[in-house]
Amino acid sequence: MTALLEVEGLVKHFVAARSVFGRPTAYVKAVDGVSFTVEAGKTLALVGESGCGKSTVSRLVLRLIEPDAGIVRFEGRDLGTLGANRLRAFRREAQIIFQDPYASLNPRMTVSQILTEPLALHDLVPAARRRERVEELLRLVGLEPRFARRYPHEFSGGQRQRIAIARALAVEPKLIICDEPVSALDVSIRSQILNLLHDLQNRLGLAYIFVSHDLAVVKHIADRVAVMNLGGIVEIGDAEALFAEPRHPYSRALLSAIPVPKPEAKRSRIVLEGEMPSALNPPSGCRFHTRCPYVIARCRTEIPLLLADGRRHATACHRIAELPAPGAIVPADGGFSPVLEQLVAAFSDGTEAAGRAGVDMSDTRPPAVRS
Repeated sequence: MTALLEVEGLVKHFVAARSVFGRPTAYVKAVDGVSFTVEAGKTLALVGESGCGKSTVSRLVLRLIEPDAGIVRFEGRDLGTLGANRLRAFRREAQIIFQDPYASLNPRMTVSQILTEPLALHDLVPAARRRERVEELLRLVGLEPRFARRYPHEFSGGQRQRIAIARALAVEPKLIICDEPVSALDVSIRSQILNLLHDLQNRLGLAYIFVSHDLAVVKHIADRVAVMNLGGIVEIGDAEALFAEPRHPYSRALLSAIPVPKPEAKRSRIVLEGEMPSALNPPSGCRFHTRCPYVIARCRTEIPLLLADGRRHATACHRIAELPAPGAIVPADGGFSPVLEQLVAAFSDGTEAAGRAGVDMSDTRPPAVRS
C-alpha cells in the first residue's frame, strides 16, 4: 500500500543558551533522525516518556515549526518545498487536535464562529450553507446543533474536545494528528472520545498520528506503534506484534508499567534505575544505555541502527538477538475482572447509543437515590 505520509531523517534542535555575542552555545536535541510512514486510513502511535520528542515530531510534520533537516512527504509531495499558498492548501488535508481543549479554542468565539472560520478560510462552503454545515459537524461528533450559539466556557472538557474534533473535520482532511487528545480529560470521558475517533476513522477513511504516553489507550486504537526515546525511534512495528513481544529493553519497561485492572494476573514488572538523561547533553552511543539492564561496552560508544526483520518490525538495539524472551510483560489475560467487564460493556453500550442519537453524554449524572 502506498504511504500517505513519509518522514525521513527528521531533525530538530532548539537553541537552549547563547553567548554574550548571541552565538548558540547549547542545543536541546528534541528530534534526532526520525523516520516512519503512515498509510491512508491507518493509525500510527508515537509513544514514550515526557520529553522524548513525540509532540515536536507532530508539529514538524505539519510545518508548524521548521525542521533543521529531513524530508516530509505527503502524497509524494515534499512539504519542505511548498510556498505559502501551497502550504495553506496542504493544511486543509492535514489537521491537528491539541492536548488541552481549554486552551485550543478561542474563548471569544462561539462554536459556530469556531467551525465557520476554516470553512471561510479555505472557501469550502458557500456562505448560505455554512450554518447547515456547522450543524452537520456538531451532529457528526455527537453534539446537538443548538450548542452552536454557545461559547467554549459553557462546555465540559469532553464537549470541548468534541468541538476541537469537529473543527479539524471541517476541512475534510485525510490526516489528523491527535496530540494526546484524551490526557486532559476525566477517565470516564476518555472512552467516549476514543470511540468517536475510531468511528470517524471507519466512516471517513482518516489516517491518524496518535501521540500519547498512555500505552493502555494506544493498544486499543493504533495499527502501528513507534516507541521514542530521547528524540529517536528505538522500536516500530504493528501494534499487535509489539504488545505481544516487545523487543527493545525500553519498550519492555514501558509496557510493563501499563496498569492491569486484574490483580491476580501474573506479569513481569521492569523498574528502570537511574534518571532519564537530558536532551541537552544526551549520552553517547545508545541513548538508553544509562538505564538499560543489558548494557555492554559497545552500547556506550556505538549508535544502534533501526533495523527491520522483514516483518515490518524494526528495533534499534545491539543485543536484540541475545535478549531473553519478554515473558508476561503484558498478561495474555490482561482483561478486566468479570464484574468490571460487565460495567465496561454497559458503559460502552450507553456511549454508542448516545452517539447514534446525536446527544452528548459527557455531562450526564446518575439519578439521585431516594432514601
